[in-house]
Amino acid sequence: MAITLVNPNGLPKIDAYRQVSVASGSKLVFLAGQVAWDADGVTVGEGDLAAQVEQCYVNVATALAGVGASFADVAKLTLYVVDWAPAKMPLLMDGIARAGKRLGDTPVPPATLIGVAALDVPEHLVEVEATAVLD
Repeated sequence: MAITLVNPNGLPKIDAYRQVSVASGSKLVFLAGQVAWDADGVTVGEGDLAAQVEQCYVNVATALAGVGASFADVAKLTLYVVDWAPAKMPLLMDGIARAGKRLGDTPVPPATLIGVAALDVPEHLVEVEATAVLD
């Protein structure tokens, strides 16, 4: 594996992700932000943040698989959430957990969550982008 995930001593241990990823590979993969579209471009889970988070993670996994990668190769995720408020955290975590069950592994690379006013279309509540490293 080109990625090692670490929670260094002295930093909080957060179940949802690791604080640091160490990349030893030489091929960088940058994914465009993935929204809650299915393969036909239809929005999945309109109005349902958890369902949209799940679909975004599944779309990231699909994009990674297209270049011979998986979540094990992800060095960093960035999540953009419309009208973010801490009260939405349980829905976000539910969507990640559902994606983990669907994908057979809960993705935990370092992540940054950014609240935004809007995304590309009004129906989209979340967008997830990833950077991966391959050997």
